[in-house]
Amino acid sequence: MAGADVLIASNRGPLSFRRTTAGEVEAARGGGGLVSAMTAAAGDEGSLWLCATLSDVDRDVAGSAPDGRIDLAGYDTGGAAVTMLVIDAETLHGAYTSVSNETLWRLNHDLVDAAKPPSYDDQWRQDWAAYVAYNDRFAAAIADTAAPDAKVLVQDYHLDLAPTMIRERRPDLRIAHFTHTPWAKPQTFDYLPSDVGCDIINGLLGADTLGFHSQRWADDFGECAVAATGAKYDGEAVELGERRVPLRILPLGVETAPLLSRAAEPDVADRVRELRSSVGDRQIVGRVDRTEPAKNVRIGLVAFAELLRREPQHLDRVVHVVLAYPSRQDVEEYRTYTDQCVSTAEQINAEFGTPDWQPVLLEVRDDYPRSLATLKLSDVLLINPLRDGMNLVAKEGALLSPDSVLVLSREAGAADEMAADALLVDPTDVGATAVALHEALTMPAAERARRHAGLVATATALPPHAWLERQLEELG
Repeated sequence: MAGADVLIASNRGPLSFRRTTAGEVEAARGGGGLVSAMTAAAGDEGSLWLCATLSDVDRDVAGSAPDGRIDLAGYDTGGAAVTMLVIDAETLHGAYTSVSNETLWRLNHDLVDAAKPPSYDDQWRQDWAAYVAYNDRFAAAIADTAAPDAKVLVQDYHLDLAPTMIRERRPDLRIAHFTHTPWAKPQTFDYLPSDVGCDIINGLLGADTLGFHSQRWADDFGECAVAATGAKYDGEAVELGERRVPLRILPLGVETAPLLSRAAEPDVADRVRELRSSVGDRQIVGRVDRTEPAKNVRIGLVAFAELLRREPQHLDRVVHVVLAYPSRQDVEEYRTYTDQCVSTAEQINAEFGTPDWQPVLLEVRDDYPRSLATLKLSDVLLINPLRDGMNLVAKEGALLSPDSVLVLSREAGAADEMAADALLVDPTDVGATAVALHEALTMPAAERARRHAGLVATATALPPHAWLERQLEELG
């Protein structure tokens, strides 16, 4: 490729690779509308998607592909031009596992325990150096492959330093960065070493625009920029020196046709029949989530138990169906949290269950057809994260279910748009969540229909392809 006119940079790409028991390389395609939209964008002539190798098998595949171009190595990337950058395991561990996930993710989701504040020792400083090198690797690749005046879309907190690194190499490029998580509150961001916090803010301010799902996250970033660098923030842009960087609010929605088409496939229909057979004609409080602390699955289970205690009319008449995707099971904290969720579900079943009724059906596994079936059958969808950048499941559930009621944490980015039609709850308030579940289960049909129509309109307002187009348009 002589030079790409549009470049997308992200930690994960459209494909990941593993070896079968026979030793053959097998490609797995990422799910979700965002992957589909990026694949489509990178499928346009003159476009390129750059991502990192996240495993030894990824590194083997990228190392043997021409210039890392896995689409030219015979793999089905959906027509997208995709370069996998070979990142060695040590650099990846420092940049991805330590800094991105264990530091920035926790800060952005307000998961720092003030009684046990983080400490940054020599090992962490080495990991930070790996994060810098990781970002620099992307910046160098973009500088080498971008056409003059190309547009660059940098995705998420893994690449916070990349915009300025790119600009230093190629000032002609137009750069957008989008943060898919919340942004840390200023008092939480302050846990970072001051030089690191300053580097992150300065790194992002190399972009021409910065995108967020919620005005709340943009405001948090603006306040952090003021505290860390002395910048000015007026609610619309951050100004530092000669640079004025607008903050754009682009709340991602769902792509209607592909999602409905996938949900109509035979494997989903099979899961629907299986689930309905297990539940019978009882109402379903559904949940599809990952088993990570920020998603707050365990407190959702506790609130369901509180519902059964307070409102005995629901005994033997409702089932809480939870499909929990195992998340970061290589991290002890996440394994422990997963075990706590399973234990809580077992306790609820022991307390309330009968020979003919199991109040909680919890499955910890990766089963996309089952997740779609759960969303289709849910009378109530419970989503109560402690903090969440957006939460697309809230929008997918609205689209897939004919009339589900959404019980939603006010700390999810989606709450900004869906507040008028959802039942909002504080994620740590067990009693209030139980009350909201009761209200949702007993809501009159006319009100359910009115609220559901509003949820669907919101969910489909800015689908991934339009979300990407908006970012490109704003770059001029």
